Amino acid sequence: MGRARGRVEDRLWEARPGAPGGRRSRKAFHFEVFIPEPVADWNIALRADAVAAVTEATISVDHLNQSPPKLQSLESLARQLLRAESLASSRIEGLELSHRRLAKAAFDGDRAHDAKASDVVGNIAAMERAIEMGASANPFTVKDIQAIHESLLRFGLDKPIAGVIRTKQNWIGRNALTPENADFVPPPPDRIKPLLKDLCTFMNRTDLPALVQAAVAHAQFETIHPFMDGNGRVGRCLIHSVLRARELATRYVPPISLILATRRDQYIAGLTDFREGRTDEWVEVFADVTKFAAHEAERFADEIAELQQRWAAALGNPRRDSAAQKILAALPAHPVIDVSTAQDLAGVSDVAAGRALNAMEEAGVLSRLGGRQRNRTWEARQLFHLVDDFEYSLTTAGNDN
Repeated sequence: MGRARGRVEDRLWEARPGAPGGRRSRKAFHFEVFIPEPVADWNIALRADAVAAVTEATISVDHLNQSPPKLQSLESLARQLLRAESLASSRIEGLELSHRRLAKAAFDGDRAHDAKASDVVGNIAAMERAIEMGASANPFTVKDIQAIHESLLRFGLDKPIAGVIRTKQNWIGRNALTPENADFVPPPPDRIKPLLKDLCTFMNRTDLPALVQAAVAHAQFETIHPFMDGNGRVGRCLIHSVLRARELATRYVPPISLILATRRDQYIAGLTDFREGRTDEWVEVFADVTKFAAHEAERFADEIAELQQRWAAALGNPRRDSAAQKILAALPAHPVIDVSTAQDLAGVSDVAAGRALNAMEEAGVLSRLGGRQRNRTWEARQLFHLVDDFEYSLTTAGNDN
């Protein structure tokens, strides 16, 4: 067993006579908080089996990004993987939402009436923000982490705390009112900013394997738990910030959260391993998940390509420069579509776009939403079925690991 990556400190929870929850929630008691060790200058030495797992996973992610799949639009895969990753990251936190519902909410822009959709749309925005930060030449800062959190929560009911580092003690598990008997209690508020600065210094290093850096950055962030809500989702965004900054995942997001969602117990145990000094175990879990995610992303790309081919055949294999073909190429990235969107995607008149969409409806590629004649909207239901089947297959595979 390794040496714990931090220390515990005793803290007093003061009595709160007016607190809800009965006498037990009002009493004073002592509890322990965990203060993680800094990681900025950590010389990480891994066992041979963990190094081998990292090497294999790195090759898999590189292959996904350097060998583009045979899609009519590469943006289609990038968009779908980002959505799948964001949905899965939200699902880990108990936010269940279908791909169809998400696509409709994102298209309508009417998130105010769908709180869950708002949360997941925010997660997509946070992922995009994190990847953009990784792609920039600027070093990571605490303000960047706050900006990712702000993107995450700015659409939902938690907007007032978006981007705000907590000023109160939080904890994980058991009693929602006090940290008594909590599963884990992160550092108190006065320790957060120095730890986040240290984490950013670590994320700016270039002397570590990218996957090791991403694994440690994520686990350290989760240990710090600097926000009152959204820590898990922001922490998983940081994985992709690191992979993009280190130029490993330059095109596609390997759906790491999608796999972690199917291995939740293993994921939580891995984070515990990290805090308790079993770094090799956590890194090996993370590498195995990443390798599997990259392989499954390639399989998903092949399935999207096959669906596009079936669509084209149903339309009589339209010419490459036709409006129908251009819309087909972009459809997986825009599964809910109207004439205006199709016109922009294909670069054609509204008449040509409408004609193409009507033809796609007649061929069974698209289905009309709502039956409206004016402001008509269509959806690619076969794509939603494909994504649902893909995720179900991962759930089955994940349960075997």
